[in-house]
Amino acid sequence: MTLRAIILGAAAGGGLPQWNCGCENCNLARRGEIPAQTQSSLAVSPDGQNWAILNASPDIRIQLGNTPLLFPTGLREMPVQSVLVTNGDIDHVAGLLTLREMQPFTLFATNSIHDVIAENPIFDALNASVVKRRPILLNEPFELVTNLTATLFPVPGKVPLYLEGEHVQTDLVGEQTVGVALHTQGKSAYYIPGCAALTPELRAQLDGADLLFFDGTLWQDDEMVRTGLGQKTGKRMGHMSMDGPEGSIAGFADMQIGRKVFVHMNNTNPVLRPNSAENAQACAKGWTIGRDGMEITL
Repeated sequence: MTLRAIILGAAAGGGLPQWNCGCENCNLARRGEIPAQTQSSLAVSPDGQNWAILNASPDIRIQLGNTPLLFPTGLREMPVQSVLVTNGDIDHVAGLLTLREMQPFTLFATNSIHDVIAENPIFDALNASVVKRRPILLNEPFELVTNLTATLFPVPGKVPLYLEGEHVQTDLVGEQTVGVALHTQGKSAYYIPGCAALTPELRAQLDGADLLFFDGTLWQDDEMVRTGLGQKTGKRMGHMSMDGPEGSIAGFADMQIGRKVFVHMNNTNPVLRPNSAENAQACAKGWTIGRDGMEITL
């Protein structure tokens, strides 16, 4: 068995172009001068026939339609066996509503994330007699899809924006934000689309990985402020930046990882422009800039 991974969506919430944004990247994407990207999601399989989707983005209908390996194999037969969500963010759970057409699959998440979904009755559209909701304990291996083992582990993050109170802790470690470890045939891959900090524990877990998909939301921590598009920093949103002494490029520089791929990139991130200096800098440091439709095989 091998591991096949397809980036269904490489962008953060809002996608590229974002519907109400006139920033440089969004305008370039509208004109077709840089590639447009849909919202954060990954498909994985050990054999190219049985698939799991990691995070159900609001763009999942388009993503499924753009990926022939995920097309129906019969009248109501699908190669997608399961969906796993890594947090309760809208850009990771809203697509579940698109998957409501009485199609059997298993929905994996931690107890905390399942609670968030259960508390909103709109998700009852996923008929419980058809879609099995399976809670997963942290650090306990389980079969994500036939012949593919996964493990959920905590990464620093925060609760979804719609659950924020007056005081927000952005580096919570628990069930509200998780990474996914995938293991097959002695190979290891990790999917972490949201991460607030690279802790010593997380470094130890990821060192030696064969493949890493990692949070690439912003290039600079104050990017949204600099561009005049918001008042929140990356840290406030619960995301590491790529650049800077506390950024992910510097943080992973001395770690042994086979291939490093940025995903979940905000529409303002200059690395989304293939000819930008920032894109070249990230690539020179050993990173791949993810894009919709990119497939990687271990």
